[in-house]
Order: sequence, then C-alpha cells, then structure tokens
Amino acid sequence: MTPLLITIIVLVALVLIAAMFAVGIYNKLVALRNRFKNAFAQIDVQLKRRYDLIPNLVETAKGYIQHERGTLEAVIAARNAASSANAGAAANPGDPTAMKQLAQTEGTLTGALGRFFALSEAYPDLKANTTMLSLMEELTSTENKISFARQAYNDSVMAYNTRREVFPSSVIASAFQFAAAELFVIEKLEQRDAPTVSFS
Repeated sequence: MTPLLITIIVLVALVLIAAMFAVGIYNKLVALRNRFKNAFAQIDVQLKRRYDLIPNLVETAKGYIQHERGTLEAVIAARNAASSANAGAAANPGDPTAMKQLAQTEGTLTGALGRFFALSEAYPDLKANTTMLSLMEELTSTENKISFARQAYNDSVMAYNTRREVFPSSVIASAFQFAAAELFVIEKLEQRDAPTVSFS
C-alpha cells in the first residue's frame, strides 16, 4: 500500500470513529430525555387521580359545611387551575414555563386543601363520615405517590441536564437543540408539605 492510501484509510477510520462516538452521545441524550418524560407521565397519572378525588371530597363535605362555600369554591378553583397547568406540562415535560406554572398551581391547590382540611376538623359529623374517611385515605395515598413520582422525575431531569452540559455531550446537545429540562420544585416553604390528613 502506498503512504497516500494508508493516510486516507486512517482518516476515514478516524471520521467513522468520531461519527460513531457522536451518534452514541446523541442516543444517550435521547434516552435520558425519554426517561424524564416517562417519569413525568407517572406524576401525571397521580395528579389526575388527585384531581378526580377532590370534587368527590368537596361534594361529600357540602352537606356538612354549606356556609363555608368560599373555602369549597377555592378548592375547586385551585383544582381546575392545577389541572390546566398539568395538561400544559404533560404536553411538554421539562419545559421551564410549564413546569413553573404547574409548581405554582400545585402549591396553591395544596394550600387550599390545607385550609379545607383544617375547616373540616371543626365538623365531627363530617370527620365520622365513612365516604369522607375513604376519600381522605385515597388522597393521602395519592399524595405519597406524587411525592415519589416527583422525586423520580427530578432525578431523571438531573441526569439528563448533567449529561447535556458536560463535554463533549454539550457539543452534540447544542448542535441538536437538546434544551435544558426544568425540575418540578415547589418553591414556598409552606407549600412543600402535603396536606396533613387526620380524622382521628
């Protein structure tokens, strides 16, 4: 073989190795992006379950606390806002604007539910209602599942964002427009805790 042919073969081999390396990085970024989208889908399932439980809770409580209509309406309004924000976030998981909107509306809903639960403590007949107790138990279970799903989502987002920011992955991420994903974090300290449910 001539030196020119050897040089061409070496250059072609180097180009092929570089291309395979770039494809590997691209595929890893796609896999990590799909992982955090799947993790959000798990949050979405639990949030929808939560949104479905809330109207039943309000309907059950209406008969006992009719004169507290403002609190009941606030819970339903917060639920509807959170449900809309969740639909926006589900359409594009990781989008900073959608995730911040979801976190804000979820915080508002958690606050409204907290006020609702505090109010319901003052009504012994409501606390003893078996339907209410069953719904509260389901809601507590759902809140726990949301917390675990949110943690899994945030872990997936962290892995994706880290991968897209380190070199040489950052070059591929930039070239193929892999945008940063937003964590699902509730900012206000009073909103960090799930509503405490106690009918004992």
